[in-house]
Amino acid sequence: MNNVRIQEEDFSIEEETKALLASSLRIGGVVNFLGTARDFSEGRDVSTIEFEQYAGMATTALEALRTNAMESFDIIEVRIVHRIAKVGPGEQIVLITVGAEHRAEAFDACRWIIDELKKTVPIWKRETTPTGEEWVTEHP
Repeated sequence: MNNVRIQEEDFSIEEETKALLASSLRIGGVVNFLGTARDFSEGRDVSTIEFEQYAGMATTALEALRTNAMESFDIIEVRIVHRIAKVGPGEQIVLITVGAEHRAEAFDACRWIIDELKKTVPIWKRETTPTGEEWVTEHP
């Protein structure tokens, strides 16, 4: 399993966490961020969200993001999985799993990664609402 993946199919939080833990016995803290689809956004009901990517560039940007996090924070390993698919409310979209010796750096790195991902990775989402489809801008 690659440390950074973009895929259509769902993923297993448990399997991703196991893979992260298998990378080092020094890991004493694991922080997972799981992004899921909501049924309501900006005052509107949402029935589905569809994700699209700039093929190739999105994976490169995620890999650069992972490398930057590994160099900037005192962490041991990072795994990032992002789905490119049409998802319904409650379905999984993105998982960031960070392992460190201690929790503080894992929390800091995980938050930084999701914030930067939303700003810099060329993945876009389109929400389907009762009034039609609309592309969504980044929400911090």
